[in-house]
This record gives sequence, structure tokens and C-alpha cells, in this order.
Amino acid sequence: MGILIALVALLLVLLGAVTIFVRADPAKMADGLKTLGPILLALAGAAIFAVGRSGLGGIMLVGAAAWYATMRMNRPAQPPPRKRSTVRTAALEMELDHKTGGLEGLVLAGRHEGKMLGAMNLAELQHLYRELSGDPESRQLLETYLDGRFPVWRKNAEPDSGEGLGVAPGAGAMTKEEAYKILGLEAGAAAADVRKAHRRLMQRLHPDIGGTSFLAARINEAKDVLLSNHN
Repeated sequence: MGILIALVALLLVLLGAVTIFVRADPAKMADGLKTLGPILLALAGAAIFAVGRSGLGGIMLVGAAAWYATMRMNRPAQPPPRKRSTVRTAALEMELDHKTGGLEGLVLAGRHEGKMLGAMNLAELQHLYRELSGDPESRQLLETYLDGRFPVWRKNAEPDSGEGLGVAPGAGAMTKEEAYKILGLEAGAAAADVRKAHRRLMQRLHPDIGGTSFLAARINEAKDVLLSNHN
């Protein structure tokens, strides 16, 4: 009777596994199949152990544990998530990838609202630049992006589009929350981590858009804000 109950339980488990197999997302199913083997072996071992065949059941349980441990050891390590810095103005939100130094931005307001800068051509970006004439901070951030993607864009700019090429005035004191986002750090990061992130970001900015850019100035300001209590 005990063997019959164990077999019925095992059959139900197998039916459940088949149901999951049929309904599973093919992308996730391959990874799930890798762990299904040791799970089924462990269940079978537990069932055999429960009906009094402790020797065989124990061997199967140990084998399932060893199988699973081997799979975990051979599983490739997941790459760490990419760190990004975020700078936001009234009309733009810009992200800097710490690993590649690449910039991408999202237009938050105006005719091109919702567009990614990477999907816009030079003519559209120049139109956006003119549209931002009344927002010097957003304009300066867009200049940073244009300098990296179209190094010669200034030569083709309209004569009156040179306004705002200096450092844009600040929009108020930077908060610590903003500073952490700019440096790509979690809130409460140590002073050593702040300095390390600042140094890494400035090294990324220097060969591409220069240390005098608006983004570099914001990164410097973020470091000063977070280290103000460590001096």
C-alpha cells in the first residue's frame, strides 16, 4: 500500500512537471530543464525512502544533491549590472554608461517629447537645440551629447545658436539624492566610493567630451555635495 501511494505521488509530480513544461516560456524552459533532473531524482528517492527502502532512497537523495551542486558550480557567473549616472534637467534626462562612456538621453518636453536622442538625426537635434534657447541648463546638457556624437556640429550651427555655450547657471542647490544618481551610487555610499566613482567618470568624460562640459561640472558638483561632511 505504501509503495502504491508513493508511486501515485510521483506520478502526480511528473504530471505537474509536464504541465509546466507545456505552458513554460521557451526562453526560460531550457534553464528549468537543467534543474528538473535532480528534483525528480530527489522526489523518487524520497518516495522510495518513505516505503522502507532507506538504502536505495538515501543513495538517490545523495545523488540528487550532488547533481544539483555540480550544476550550481558549473553555472556561468552573472555579469554585474551596468552602472549608470543620470542627470536630469527640465527638458532632458541623460544617462552615462560607466563601462563604455556612452551617452543616451530622453526628451522630456517640447515638440520631440518622448524621443530618445539616439534615434534623432543631426537636423532634429539642431532643431531641439534651438527650441531650448530659453532653457540654458538643458541646452548645455544637449551640447555635451552633441559634442560626443557629432564633434563638428558647432561648425554647422546657425550664427545665433552660439548662445549658452558657456557654463549654464545652476537651477538651485543639488540634493544628495541627485548627487548619488549622478555618480551612479546607492544612497549612503562611503566617501572612498564617491571618490572612486568621480575619478572613473571623469576619466570616461575626458577623451570624449572634455572635462569642461556641463556633465563634467555636474559630476564635480555631485562629488562636492557628497563629500561636504567628510572634510
